[in-house]
Amino acid sequence: MPTEKQAKKGREKDARIQVSENGPYIVSGWIPLTKLTISTDVEGYPQSYVVGEEYPLDETYALCRCGQSKSKPFCDGTHAKKRFDGTEIASRVPYLTRVRKIDGPDLKLTDAPDLCNHAGFCLRASGIGNLTRSSDDAEAKRLAIEEAGNCTSGRLVAWHKEPEKPIEPEFEPSIALVEEPHKGCSGPLWVRGNVLITSSDGDAYEVRNRVALCRCGASSNKPFCDGSHMVIRFTDGDSSLENR
Repeated sequence: MPTEKQAKKGREKDARIQVSENGPYIVSGWIPLTKLTISTDVEGYPQSYVVGEEYPLDETYALCRCGQSKSKPFCDGTHAKKRFDGTEIASRVPYLTRVRKIDGPDLKLTDAPDLCNHAGFCLRASGIGNLTRSSDDAEAKRLAIEEAGNCTSGRLVAWHKEPEKPIEPEFEPSIALVEEPHKGCSGPLWVRGNVLITSSDGDAYEVRNRVALCRCGASSNKPFCDGSHMVIRFTDGDSSLENR
């Protein structure tokens, strides 16, 4: 077993996820896996994450993509028995060529609506659009940056205007199992830190700091999450969700 320092060096160089055809995500490069639970503000809007279980560090592992494994979050081969259709239909068009933009006095926001997985962080405190337009106010600017950075799908990115530069959270290569107890379900796989994701046909998706992969099997934007886990009330078996 490598030291944490060795594993970190390996992650930065070798971290990758291979989407297998109608099967699991094959994760390699010593990428840490942990649970993050969304917490809400007094009005019920998603506000932050609470760190939960950390899984033992492993060089390679397979994460369930069909949503039906009895060993979630890991694959147990159920996809083959259930004849899971994992056809990837997500756009391969680069993020910046398909975004709409919102300009504010101190910030710019880029938004790719087709990536939305309805996490809801952008709804707090009047909404990220209004906050961006009011970004000459220090608190509005802070909240807009925070909400954009919490967007699991990477749909939203806040930008400094002078000089123009994206404002991204600093992440090492890592994967989080997002839990959404306020909605009674388990959310996506939040892949962070510019991890290379390769499709089942061998092409690489655009490398980004934040993306959300489907783990319920029901997304219409595979391999990425589109919020379908909320519709089917997907849970990974966490008793805190099952007992709601």
